[in-house]
Amino acid sequence: MLPFQRILCPTDFSEPACGATRAAGELADAFSAELILMHVVGAIPVLDTPTGIAGFDVTAYQRELAESAQRSLERRVKERVPAGVRARTLVVHGDAAHEIARVAEEEGVDLIVLATHGETGWRRRIFGSVTEKVIRISECPVLTVQCHPEENGRPC
Repeated sequence: MLPFQRILCPTDFSEPACGATRAAGELADAFSAELILMHVVGAIPVLDTPTGIAGFDVTAYQRELAESAQRSLERRVKERVPAGVRARTLVVHGDAAHEIARVAEEEGVDLIVLATHGETGWRRRIFGSVTEKVIRISECPVLTVQCHPEENGRPC
């Protein structure tokens, strides 16, 4: 397990995820590890109607989401990851938790660094917790980071 050689840091571009990106970058720097910063583009629900989906190209929309995510990942690497860290970005499509676990296994990742949003109550029951699912299904260690930007004075 130690030293870490490859660290995976999934992000949904939220402020808590920004804290996880910082932590993953610092760990990658400390261990001279490769950092893989990734984003999962979720499935676009499509309703089949008798008239079809007039004027909406789902494939083009998914492509635009992926391209936008790629640009955002590259910006995060430049802004949040220490300069000496070997970092690369990855955009995949599908269910977030399962894609994170799949990429971790395929890439031979030693550690997954994920943010926790701290959702409770009805939000957690309805939306579930991607982090919690990753912890359950991943075969490698998962480090969870809870970031409160307003507390540490560093905005995301």
